[in-house]
Amino acid sequence: MGRVTERRKVIRIRDGAVSTRPDTLVAEEPLEIRLNGKPLAITMRTPGDDFALAAGFLVSEGVLGGADELQNIVYCAGATVDGSNSYNVVDVRTAPGVVLPDITLERNVYTTSSCGLCGKASLDAVRTTARWTIDDTPPVRLEPELLSSLPDRLRAAQRVFDRTGGLHAAALFSPEGELLDVREDVGRHNAVDKLVGRALQSGSLPLSRTVLLVSGRASFELAQKAVMAGIPVLAAVSAPSSLAVDLAAESGLTLVGFLRGPSMNVYAGEHRIALRAAAAQG
Repeated sequence: MGRVTERRKVIRIRDGAVSTRPDTLVAEEPLEIRLNGKPLAITMRTPGDDFALAAGFLVSEGVLGGADELQNIVYCAGATVDGSNSYNVVDVRTAPGVVLPDITLERNVYTTSSCGLCGKASLDAVRTTARWTIDDTPPVRLEPELLSSLPDRLRAAQRVFDRTGGLHAAALFSPEGELLDVREDVGRHNAVDKLVGRALQSGSLPLSRTVLLVSGRASFELAQKAVMAGIPVLAAVSAPSSLAVDLAAESGLTLVGFLRGPSMNVYAGEHRIALRAAAAQG
């Protein structure tokens, strides 16, 4: 089983002084996801929560929508030439009778830790494959002060980041600010897939009364994953992309970017943010 961190020797230069020392690095290994025995996707990820990662990925692809549609997930034995198990190949078996979307049958997707599903930038694809509309009735209502407190809570929960400085994180919060779950990965989209996959395994989808916070930017892929999981609010400490904003506006997702201290930008779904109270204070 791959480890979350690895040690490497580095040459350290500080104020002209040179020394050697071990350094802790975040592990990055490929994970091949197979669907009913057929290769589907390869992603570069931090080992750990691999089954949740695969399940969350398939939620984003519109393949899975509930725990009853998942039969099992296993590591593939004999995944290497010598027949040993690398723990880098998983096979997801759907329950009997589950109808697979056409997009998953005849394509082989390669994703990296930085770009997510490269080239899959279609608002129409999300619209046609989403299992649920974003349905938080009554709407989640968030005070700006509560949103401002979430990045520090996420940072405090990043155990591996403290040792490596090289991981993205994603967290689910309740509308009251309670930390529900947090996952770390070298890829920000993998961290979100791990959260969503764990929710699927526990029967918690759709995540209709949650806030998703990501440690980096808000790309189209992350907005897509939020919509596919039924999450009403996506917040990011960095910038969103134009397509992420378009998807948020079309789907009813609240999208907040540049969430840093008391400052933030609301790009879509402002009805869930207590803007009137914020304006009065400003």
